[in-house]
This record gives sequence, C-alpha cells and structure tokens, in this order.
Amino acid sequence: MRGIVRFVINRLKGIRYAATGAWHLIRTEASIQAQAVIALIMTWAGFYFELTKTEWILQLLTIGLVMAIEGLNSAVEKMADFVHPDHHPKIGIIKDIAAGAVFIAALIAVIVGLLIYLPRFTG
Repeated sequence: MRGIVRFVINRLKGIRYAATGAWHLIRTEASIQAQAVIALIMTWAGFYFELTKTEWILQLLTIGLVMAIEGLNSAVEKMADFVHPDHHPKIGIIKDIAAGAVFIAALIAVIVGLLIYLPRFTG
C-alpha cells in the first residue's frame, strides 16, 4: 500500500512541476505568448464556424503540437545559452534545428487550418 501512495504522490509532484514549467513558459516566452494568442483566435473561430468533432480534434492536436514544440525549442535555446553563452557556430546550428522543428509544426498547423476553414469561405 505504501508503494501505491508513494507512486501517486510522486505523480502529483510531477504534475506540479510540469504545470510550473508551462506557466513559466507562458509568462516569459514571447513566442509561446504569440502562439497562445493564435490558439485563442483559432478556438474562437472553431466556435464561430461550428467545427465538427473531428475538426476540433485536428485543430486542438495541431495547436498542442505547435505549442509543445515551441516549448521544447525554448528549452533547447536556454540550455544552449547556458552551456555556451558566447556565439558558437555549432550552438547556432542546434538552435536553428530546434527552430526548424517549430517551423515544420507551424506549417502543418497552417495546412490543417486551411483544410478546415478554406471550404467555409469558398462555398
């Protein structure tokens, strides 16, 4: 029984750490703040255009994907700056790769958004 209680307590601590990290990310990172504004606009659009359940799932998954990868990108940048505060070409490549992952996710999100919303404008 103690093992189960310890397991639950550790999971709750993990959730608290994750929530603290997410809150820090939203409070301090301009890129996440911009993504959050876009997410709110797209959520409003979803209600306005009465998305289907499948469309909501796709929209929420793409919003989550972009924001999660943006968070990982921010973590990579902070770690790279911590490890090597001065400009270094290899650190620059690492940061570019992380930013490229965000770009890919954002591009997919735009495509999903076009597939969902464009038919509503073209009839």
